[in-house]
Amino acid sequence: MIVQDVINYLEELAPLQYAEDFDNVGLLVGDKNNEVSGVLVTLDTLEAVVDEAIQNNCNLIVSFHPIIFKGLKSLTGKNYVERTVLKAIKNDIAIYAIHTALDNALRGVNDIICDTLGLVNKKILIPQKGTIKKLTTYIPSKNANALRSQLFKAGAGNIGNYDNCSFNTEGTGTYRGNENSNPTLGNKGELHEENEIQISVTFNKHIESKLLNALFEHHPYEEVAFEVTTLDNYNQNIGIGMVGELEEGMPTETFLEFVKSKMNVSCIRHSEISTSSIKKVAVLGGSGSFAISAAKRSGADILVTSDLKYHDFFSAENNIILADIGHYESEQFTKNFLVDYLSKKITNFAVVLSTTNTNPVKYL
Repeated sequence: MIVQDVINYLEELAPLQYAEDFDNVGLLVGDKNNEVSGVLVTLDTLEAVVDEAIQNNCNLIVSFHPIIFKGLKSLTGKNYVERTVLKAIKNDIAIYAIHTALDNALRGVNDIICDTLGLVNKKILIPQKGTIKKLTTYIPSKNANALRSQLFKAGAGNIGNYDNCSFNTEGTGTYRGNENSNPTLGNKGELHEENEIQISVTFNKHIESKLLNALFEHHPYEEVAFEVTTLDNYNQNIGIGMVGELEEGMPTETFLEFVKSKMNVSCIRHSEISTSSIKKVAVLGGSGSFAISAAKRSGADILVTSDLKYHDFFSAENNIILADIGHYESEQFTKNFLVDYLSKKITNFAVVLSTTNTNPVKYL
């Protein structure tokens, strides 16, 4: 198995097309064609983590956070980023970062928090726009069923809890081929009319190339007429943050202690306790101040997140409780999830959980 094979598994889970624009995800260091000896999974890639990879004979590091975030203008080892990258290169170790691609995945960072807290009736807190596209094509009526089946097989036509979704309109297509044409139906130089079906299907943008390949392979015409448009619909299965419910409500102080226990945190910074009980919970792993308004709109009693600043807490305005559990703490179980996921996909070499504590924040 080569590095690209592992990447393919990771991008089945969290396609990079859904990462935030500011992010730097994907293969950051190394050759995608190198054979893999082992995979080390970590939250952050530091020098100590590269040393751990060497000790475990792992030449691929799968990291949640990207070690290269801003542009590198030199590689002289003057800071921890450059030293880490240099050590990885010297030891022929590839580094792949998944970060906000996994934040925005349905089975990702925030789903992990929800499961840890035992939340049910989960849904995306801030669904992404611009990720749903529509393909429209035109095909002879007798070929429509076969093509439609291939488009579904490629991943089109999935809407929420439904699949094989399409809209079909009967009509008449016309065309005339020039002297260089080779029409499947009709003759070159002659105007031809054909009973056709207009097929429209929606799809998630990360499968566009795969879908168009299926269209061109299975459409009978020499020249395929098609249109691809981007829809403004929110994607209910892709986006950041989640909101869910406790099976049974808890007194607020009891819930905060429950979060401390389940998320393995020593303290929680929170806004004024504005409600006596908690039932509906919004979560967002990592920095989550931008999600406060969305959490309020969702009707959540509390937002569990991190990196809230002093003035962020004022925006609770007694409409919601804001709970900051720490950045590392909110994402700490991500690496365990990735190890479990990859271990089920890969059986011919080790997938190792990093034991290096990369949390830069210490508590007295």
